[in-house]
Amino acid sequence: MPRTTAYHHGDLRAACLRAARELLEEDGSAALSMRAVARRAGVSPTAPYRHFPEREALVSAVAAEGYRELAEHLGAAHPAPGTPDELAAVAVAYVRFALDHPALFRAMFAEPCVPGTPDNSERAAAIAAITEYVRGIVRRALPAADPDALWTAVWALVHGLAFLHLDGKLDTSTPDAVAEQVRTAVLALLTATGGVSLANVTREGGFAR
Repeated sequence: MPRTTAYHHGDLRAACLRAARELLEEDGSAALSMRAVARRAGVSPTAPYRHFPEREALVSAVAAEGYRELAEHLGAAHPAPGTPDELAAVAVAYVRFALDHPALFRAMFAEPCVPGTPDNSERAAAIAAITEYVRGIVRRALPAADPDALWTAVWALVHGLAFLHLDGKLDTSTPDAVAEQVRTAVLALLTATGGVSLANVTREGGFAR
């Protein structure tokens, strides 16, 4: 039996987003339709269209929420990372976010986002904020490196690690196992680029569990 969710005037958009997030976590993106969202939110089938003209607009808004939450999660891991070890801590937090919110994380990256499209503007802004955040980390942690070249490599590595863990290709048996795999991989990349010597990096504390 569909669960109804009471909402006050002006909260319809939030109710639809909450319903979409619940459906994602329960059944994945295949279950995410405008009708299913309306049913879960306890509103008429046409109500979600007041804020989301089509499914893509709804998915984009959900993804934008995910990017903002990811940014908060990374900031909580370390507010201003300035060393390779602190950069690795943020990388661990990125992968942990993916493991803690698998359906949301997949939705954030599974569908294209076209900058300049009205329905994607909120999502594009959130992506831009994450991109600049990663660039800023690289600038602080590796001031001698080319941030425009290295930030892409760092993000690609960490993002790939997130999906390898999600898809069961790497050990997810314990938080410590995940943290060590991610941290070692990031520091290995920085070593290969001449950004840091593993011998000079402490292996005690300082990273998210």
